[in-house]
Amino acid sequence: MTDAVVLAALLGVVGGIVLSALLLLARRYARGAGGLGSEAEEATYRALHQASLAAPYLRGGLATPDVARAARHLRAVLGSPAVMLVVGDVVVARDGQTEGLDAAAHRIAAQVAETGKRRVFPRAEGGDGLEAVGAPIRVDGAVAGVLVAFAAPVRAALVRAAGEVAEWCAAQATLGELDASRAALAEADLRALRQQISPHFIYNALTAIASFITTDPPRARELVLEFADFTRYSFRRQGEFTTLAEELRSIHSYLELERARFGDRLTVTLRISPETLSTVIPFLSVQPLVENAVRHGLEPGEGGGTILIASEDAATHTEITVEDDGAGMDPDELHALLTRAGDAANVGLRNVDTRLRQLYGAEGGLVVETNTGAGTLVRMRIPKSQPHHLTRGEE
Repeated sequence: MTDAVVLAALLGVVGGIVLSALLLLARRYARGAGGLGSEAEEATYRALHQASLAAPYLRGGLATPDVARAARHLRAVLGSPAVMLVVGDVVVARDGQTEGLDAAAHRIAAQVAETGKRRVFPRAEGGDGLEAVGAPIRVDGAVAGVLVAFAAPVRAALVRAAGEVAEWCAAQATLGELDASRAALAEADLRALRQQISPHFIYNALTAIASFITTDPPRARELVLEFADFTRYSFRRQGEFTTLAEELRSIHSYLELERARFGDRLTVTLRISPETLSTVIPFLSVQPLVENAVRHGLEPGEGGGTILIASEDAATHTEITVEDDGAGMDPDELHALLTRAGDAANVGLRNVDTRLRQLYGAEGGLVVETNTGAGTLVRMRIPKSQPHHLTRGEE
């Protein structure tokens, strides 16, 4: 082999090494440019991601079956060989090398629950030399459970992390309780609306039906069916949300019954954009506005009047309006009525306004335009995108 051949071979080897090094550097640069930056930033992202995966399983409370599915993500956040969550005397969640650690977990949980403080246990019985840290999960000031993390050894970083994760678990459980309280409050609001519907409307509807039994039996039969449809919808037990189309069907039944009382004195106009019919709205949010227009707008006058129900697509929202040309009211009286919780008058209007603000924020309530003798216009704006609000058929 000549010197030229040897030199060429050496240059080829060196060139390959340099090329490989450049490719490796380019790959690392590309990963760094497209990723999250430093290793610390990537570690932070991974921890936050695991926490977000665990959150839904903790919202139902620490004693629900779903909490067991959170253990894997909690262990990933802590980076420990084994994690157990103890509520009372029951291990409700576990992940990792937990075999033979139940007795140790119960003992640790009992001591942490008794003192209410985070504690380090140098050696877990039956744990093959594993040490442990136990941290209390406090909900409403009381220890609702204990997070136990095992490691060999337990370092200061794990002790701090266990305390932080336990506090985070407590926050998720508390948020779950708030969600449950909100749902209970919403159900109470719906019960209040149903109670409002019951005495006034049902009496009038049955009286109207009775008036047709002898004079126009087919009409009486139609009204009975409308009454059944209306009450079936209004008193249903499931679903905090519905669609605009479903609510309008109920409103149709309601207005047919009111027409039986008012006759030609009640005129109803609908201007509904077809693309808005699938909008998800709070259950019994439009119907009370229509009933309010009839009871407080048109009923006081002898001549009746007109009700306009409209909906239109407004980009990210659906705008729904209910307007009447009836008696109207003084704006100051309206403001007092909407803020005076103990007043039974117009409870439907106040109830709908409160529920909308709870769901969509302070700016999401009703907008009311009225004056004495000038009729009333009530407007609501409902977001089109509501991924967490399901109708009864979607639950």
